[in-house]
Amino acid sequence: MYAMWMQTKAETLKVLRNPYYVFWSLAMPILFYFLFTKIINTGVDDKQQWHKHYLMSMTIFSIMGSSIMTLGIRLVQERTEGWSRFMRITPLSEYSYFIAKMMAQTVIHILSIMVIFAAGIIINGVSLSFQEWLLSGLWILAGSLPFLALGTLIGTMKRVDTASGISNILYMALAIMGGMWMPIEILPRTMQAIAKWLPSYNLGNGAWEIISGRYPEWFNVLILSGYFFLFVILSKYVRKKQEAI
Repeated sequence: MYAMWMQTKAETLKVLRNPYYVFWSLAMPILFYFLFTKIINTGVDDKQQWHKHYLMSMTIFSIMGSSIMTLGIRLVQERTEGWSRFMRITPLSEYSYFIAKMMAQTVIHILSIMVIFAAGIIINGVSLSFQEWLLSGLWILAGSLPFLALGTLIGTMKRVDTASGISNILYMALAIMGGMWMPIEILPRTMQAIAKWLPSYNLGNGAWEIISGRYPEWFNVLILSGYFFLFVILSKYVRKKQEAI
């Protein structure tokens, strides 16, 4: 247990020192939040509700970036540099190694949520009840699991540049199609229909429901759970195939 705790601490520090995390998970979401709520005239009637809505969107955008970009690319780097092979000869099991990574990433997500929520308060004076802050934060934290699983799947790739390119495409596609940058209602109907089956939209919709005084829909929970198990199974399958070669 002590070894896992120390590994979790080490993994957390590695992420905090990673420029990918600072840029994709903190700087970009806060910059977009400032631009689309302070600089660009979106033409919305209820600006206060828009500030809340977009704050949730950018918080999710941050969590997605941390899971897909930071975790996925780091796993590939560690394998190509021989670090994961080195970890196999330590007393820490491979299972504990991945658990430590997930725990560290969860700590990072909590930090990201707190920082971006604070940015919403500072930039626009966003006001939510304590229950809404808490529930939306917990929802986003729990909903990050499918994206963490996707990050581990990306981490099975053999080349860093391949993983970087694919994770960038997935990240941006999920953000745009999931309504993180703009409401999906302005997208073509076909894209709207596809969006409602994506993990990004379902995570976002749950948070948007909470700040509107409601609870996430069961459909959101089922979709996110389905993607989590799908990505976990695929990740395990690919890793076993790689180990068998």
